[in-house]
Amino acid sequence: WKFTARTFIAVGLVTIFSRLTEQWVGFAHLDPVYATVVGSGLCGTGLLMLFRHRTGLGGVNILAIYLQEKHGIRAGYFQLGVDLAILAGAFFVLAPDRLLLSVVGAAIVNLTLAINHKPGRYLGMS
Repeated sequence: WKFTARTFIAVGLVTIFSRLTEQWVGFAHLDPVYATVVGSGLCGTGLLMLFRHRTGLGGVNILAIYLQEKHGIRAGYFQLGVDLAILAGAFFVLAPDRLLLSVVGAAIVNLTLAINHKPGRYLGMS
């Protein structure tokens, strides 16, 4: 129940902050490559913090945490596989440059998790 409560709180906070961010931050110009690299790095770091404190953001995150804890399948690699499968479908609807940036972003997010969230490393407990 603790995992579920933390996950609901995390999803709620992401929802609130996503809504409020446009009021707090504005960009006259944002280079797509810079946004991909920095944004994906921040997302990967944020997910790493959540995972280490036994919290997810729903869906694939929960399954990835479960598979890592119960079956030793690394969460970052699992999520990367799911993301790449989704992006394979996007091949038909996204412009090639946007698809490439999406693949790079997925790789940065999930490799951040795969490299840093390993069994036996720090797990915050509450």
